[in-house]
Amino acid sequence: MKTTISKSFIILSIIALSLTSCLKDLDRTPFYGLNTESVYADPDNYIEVLAKLYAGFTTTGNQGPAGKPDISGIDEGFSNYIRVFWNLQELPTDEAVCGWNDPGIPELHEMSWSSDNSWVKGMYYRIYFQIPLCNEFIRETADDKLNERGFSAENIDKIKNYRNEARFLRALTYYHAMDLFGNVPFVTEEDASGSFFPEQISRNDLFNYIEGELKDVENLLLEPGQNEYARANKAAAWTLLAKMYLNAEVYTGQARYSDAVAYCDKILGAGYTLESKYTNLFLADNHLSNEIIFPITSDGKFTTSYGITTFLVHAPVGGSMKPLEFGISGGWGGYRTTSAFVAQFPDTLDGRYLFYTDGQNLSVNDTVNGVIKLSANFTDGWAIAKWRNVTSAGVIGSDPTGTFVDTDYPLFRLGDVYLMYAEAVLRGGGGDQGKALDLVNQLRERAYGNSGSSVSSLDLDFLFAERSREMQWEGTRRTDLIRYGRFSGGSYLWPFKGGVQPEGASVPEYLDLFPLPASDIIANPNLKQNPGY
Repeated sequence: MKTTISKSFIILSIIALSLTSCLKDLDRTPFYGLNTESVYADPDNYIEVLAKLYAGFTTTGNQGPAGKPDISGIDEGFSNYIRVFWNLQELPTDEAVCGWNDPGIPELHEMSWSSDNSWVKGMYYRIYFQIPLCNEFIRETADDKLNERGFSAENIDKIKNYRNEARFLRALTYYHAMDLFGNVPFVTEEDASGSFFPEQISRNDLFNYIEGELKDVENLLLEPGQNEYARANKAAAWTLLAKMYLNAEVYTGQARYSDAVAYCDKILGAGYTLESKYTNLFLADNHLSNEIIFPITSDGKFTTSYGITTFLVHAPVGGSMKPLEFGISGGWGGYRTTSAFVAQFPDTLDGRYLFYTDGQNLSVNDTVNGVIKLSANFTDGWAIAKWRNVTSAGVIGSDPTGTFVDTDYPLFRLGDVYLMYAEAVLRGGGGDQGKALDLVNQLRERAYGNSGSSVSSLDLDFLFAERSREMQWEGTRRTDLIRYGRFSGGSYLWPFKGGVQPEGASVPEYLDLFPLPASDIIANPNLKQNPGY
């Protein structure tokens, strides 16, 4: 059984205040029941509150997947942080399409979303549910408050470590806001929740803020390997900084590739090692892998939701695929990939060639009123059989119903860092070109099972294809395509890009950012919508 912080948390509705609400008597202590003062008076409660911050990435509410959801405006089963994040990162790209007609899904893979798209709103409000929770915890763990409460020096030191983790989680959440939405509302622990309309921060200034927070906490977090599994350590902060620096030219207009190289080097020296078999990274016992730097945990008994990897295992299973082989009782028959993504694989010998093709058509051929459409016919499009609820020993996950899965979501892992290092070197960040080549060849040798797959040189086009193969369906695709200049515009096309099938079409650059929800623009006069919406 995995022991993780996300299995235990208390109800914290009292601190999940709306960013745009107008509350009176904000300093009044509630007259009865659970309240901020009673929660934070006991030093043993702080780990429980921290657990809720981690669980914000995993669960959808305090009563499992059906009851009292954290956010509204989207079906609770859809509203899991990783599920909405993954859909925004994958469905508008060549890596994933879905034949479901649930609100908002067709618009994502056709790239025709609006500011009322339910998935766009779901991600935005999930982010702005998470940030106030982190702010409140950081506010309540300030040194002066801990001293006022008369805690022991041992408890104060322990709680300070929790505060540093909360600052990392807030930085991670703001990073997603910056990447997906650009210029966004900005609040910190210095702002009283619900007492004002948040100001909008520019993408450039938000980058600087996140960078400052991470560079501060990187010196305060525990060393790699010293914290409990699935909790943040220094390597998690280093990886997030490396990702920011690799994409800095997109976010700020200023290249920071040398910084990306420097932080990748820190991770490479932190004691992590490649998993011997690629597919083991996406199985129910992947918590045993020393490649995973920062996971979002899933447990079939204790952290149940219809998001995270429960979604990633069930949704791509359909047609003639056998659910039991994936450790589940049944597939949802929705998600497949495009022929353009299949073309990233030159041969079937690559161990990352995880397509399910039996009875599947490579291309979508269904027509509705004479127009080719992506229908619910699962056999149109190849499936990707990457995520499974089965251990490396073939044991099915812990949920006896076969519904909820045990597979963790590797948000940060070493294989990604290998590719980031190589790309930053190729983009002029300095570093060691021989080392970059060796790191890429290590990934290829793992994938092919032999050194005969090694290459003698690298260029960005090859690295783009290699990244496609290595990081497929891990929630990085949209960001990668934008960095390579292949998301908007017409330099790279795939089926359904711009709503055109089979060849795809050029789309305008404003789609590189999602819109702020119309409801928030209306509610907060300080917000300005992203251009194009």
